Amino acid sequence: MLYTRRLAAVFVSLWLMSCAAWAAPNFSGTWKLNTAKSDFGQMPAPDKWDSVVEHKEPDLKVTTTMAGQMGERTTEATYKTDGTETEADRGQWSAKSTAKWEGNVLHIVSKAKTQMGDLTITEKWTVSEDGKTLTIDAKWSSDRGEFETKRVLDKQ
Repeated sequence: MLYTRRLAAVFVSLWLMSCAAWAAPNFSGTWKLNTAKSDFGQMPAPDKWDSVVEHKEPDLKVTTTMAGQMGERTTEATYKTDGTETEADRGQWSAKSTAKWEGNVLHIVSKAKTQMGDLTITEKWTVSEDGKTLTIDAKWSSDRGEFETKRVLDKQ
């Protein structure tokens, strides 16, 4: 019985140390699209994609300025990384999103009703070990099909 208690205490200690050692990556900063490393699939690459991210767990606020063939626009989205649903105006449509951690990857799922039908965007956010590169892999799904994009942003 004493052996079992000691073994349980060791496991609990190891578990607590692993929890304390893991800290969610911080995405805060000003990020600029690296077009050469990004892949927009079927979509034309934007002329500009700058994001300012404010990240204090569990709050994540992203302000993005994009420019391309349709002009320039700025959007703002806020997320809760604990899985709480949030809603954001994305310009021509509004999206409901949930964000949650899986290890050091932040998964964000956004759902919207657009003029062209239902849209689901599933994103995986990762930051490099040195904190200088943010990669966002996204899968866009709608009634019209699916495609994937990869945005690589450099910290300014």
